[in-house]
Amino acid sequence: MNDRRPASRRIALVLTATALFALAGSRAGAGEFGVSLDGGYFDLTNARKSAQAVFDGTAGGFTGGGALRYSFARGFFLAAGARYFERTGERVFVPDASGPVFRLQHPLKVRMIPMYALVGYRLERRRGLPLVPYIGLGGGATAYHEESEIGGLTEGVLDQTKGAGYGVLGLEYGRGAVRFGIEMMYSVVPESAGLDGVTQVYGEDDLGGFTVVGKLTFVP
Repeated sequence: MNDRRPASRRIALVLTATALFALAGSRAGAGEFGVSLDGGYFDLTNARKSAQAVFDGTAGGFTGGGALRYSFARGFFLAAGARYFERTGERVFVPDASGPVFRLQHPLKVRMIPMYALVGYRLERRRGLPLVPYIGLGGGATAYHEESEIGGLTEGVLDQTKGAGYGVLGLEYGRGAVRFGIEMMYSVVPESAGLDGVTQVYGEDDLGGFTVVGKLTFVP
């Protein structure tokens, strides 16, 4: 608990500073400011076996969020955002990494909120096509919460916030005030554990993975 609050403050400061810098730049007329909403699928790729055990054979689910972006005249951009993932699985018992999964019939709710700040580059449009590929790298944190309910009582609560690294690859379509896009993000969240302790059985200490979303961006 003591480690979580300072980490949350640090990432909040990073995101706030990035947003303020983008706003200041947009007022100066040096580039383009945008606000985006997105939704898609998050896969706990780096803890796949643990997630499949808890979520009955699948390793992820729906995620959604939003971001602020400021694009400079020469193609570089700054972005800051967050996404929300929540899913209810089931508590399980796994004797060892090669053993069977025993379901305990108790719900396990998992919530993850990845927060990120990125520096990236948008490739220039070619031959008049309104398609802009982009790439980016950055850092931030992932807030993780899990809880289970047994006999009407909530127990097994785990809260942690861990530093994370992010990489994105995307494609944006459009020239006007409303644009559409698709984006793939890969995250690493080292030294993180959860999913009712199943990650320790499988030796998976990274709750990151791939996210694929569709994006709707508004450019004032």
